[in-house]
Amino acid sequence: MKPGNQTVTTHFLLLGFDFHGKMQLLFFTLMSVMFLAILIENSLIVVITTIDPVLHTPMYYFLQNLALTEICYSLSIVPKLLVSVVLERKIISFSACALQLSCVILFVTCECFLLGAMAYDRQVAICHPLHYTAMMNKDRCYKMAIGSWMSSVSVALGFTTWLFTLPFCGRNKVDHLFCDVSPVLKLVCADTALFELLIFIAVVIIVMIPFSLIAISYLHIIHAVLQMPSAAGQRRAFSTCASHLVVVTLFYSTTGIIHLRPKSNLSSNMKKMVSLSYTVVTPILNPIIYSLRNQEV
Repeated sequence: MKPGNQTVTTHFLLLGFDFHGKMQLLFFTLMSVMFLAILIENSLIVVITTIDPVLHTPMYYFLQNLALTEICYSLSIVPKLLVSVVLERKIISFSACALQLSCVILFVTCECFLLGAMAYDRQVAICHPLHYTAMMNKDRCYKMAIGSWMSSVSVALGFTTWLFTLPFCGRNKVDHLFCDVSPVLKLVCADTALFELLIFIAVVIIVMIPFSLIAISYLHIIHAVLQMPSAAGQRRAFSTCASHLVVVTLFYSTTGIIHLRPKSNLSSNMKKMVSLSYTVVTPILNPIIYSLRNQEV
């Protein structure tokens, strides 16, 4: 298509789920309740870990940051999704779509890094308990958290800016619940091979570095726990790590399906369901998983 014949895309149409009548009302009610649960649960985690001196430890500092990412991630997606369901206003402006996409990349990336930091914290606590205070001091924790956020901001800004400078040629129907990389990328009317290659490399690095750190940390943890003479001590050590492992499994099993292959052959409805699971289900479960068997919390 010649540049002179291109149509400038000023807005996108989020197709979402095609619900009508009672199903539409049921979906809106369910999403509203889950959204409130996300805000209340994660806000409580942030407040409790801030005001209670007993919880001023590295583990809860990273948990506080994780709760913040869940709140911000949900706020960037769910309100617009609820409006599109109840009012059937599925239009989102070009700039709002870019902002939403950058938030998705930012908070998903940040959660990857935070989960890796939390695994390292558990390793130090179990494998080096006598040196834990020195190795996980406030300065190191702050640097790890700030590094996670700043790296995520750089990745989000870089890929969002690049994607939204590509030509769309008037194609504006996003077959998804929100603006994500895969559905928006399908609307580009230019060669996206280089973009797909670089974002695949970036996702592999973002996913594999924390995942490798988590795997190595838990190998050290398992080795250290098996050396403990007391069965009660072994159960207690494994119990402190169980919640983190469940959260890691939930996170990687959902986000990996979507983001490792931006143009995968997975059906659009399946992508929507997987995306919905880590948009509302995982943020609800994380605070419960971390606090359910935690007497301190």
